[in-house]
Amino acid sequence: MGEKGSEMERFAAWVEDLMRRRGYDIDSPRGGGRSRLAEDAGVHRAAVTRLLQRQSLPDLETMRALARVLGVGLRDMLIQSGRVAPEDLPLPAADERNDGKRVTPAQAAELLGVPETHRRQFVEMTEMILAVSGVRPDDPRSAQWGASARR
Repeated sequence: MGEKGSEMERFAAWVEDLMRRRGYDIDSPRGGGRSRLAEDAGVHRAAVTRLLQRQSLPDLETMRALARVLGVGLRDMLIQSGRVAPEDLPLPAADERNDGKRVTPAQAAELLGVPETHRRQFVEMTEMILAVSGVRPDDPRSAQWGASARR
């Protein structure tokens, strides 16, 4: 297998791992994981099958749909597939205004471009999720959350 084949092998193995972690049964003959993934992503089952059989890489729209369902970013999907290098899609620099500190739900709404008409709901829902998850401002995980919110 050439370099292209090994990239496809690595990418397909990565997608299989994501599928297993998300509960898609691809190991038993009648598990239905491929069909379920295709249905959840709104793509043709043949595209999923070709990928998992190491026959071809999905097109951009299929990758976008698979990334959404598998819980990864399109950037990661494109890099893992070998279509682009990490330096081709650099991550934005950290927001200088927060110096790496946790962003507030209101700041997150602004950074994410949440429309004014939905900001109050966004802030309330985010605060509720943070409260339920037990994240506190003095928690070291908070800085990580803040950094990832800006990506």
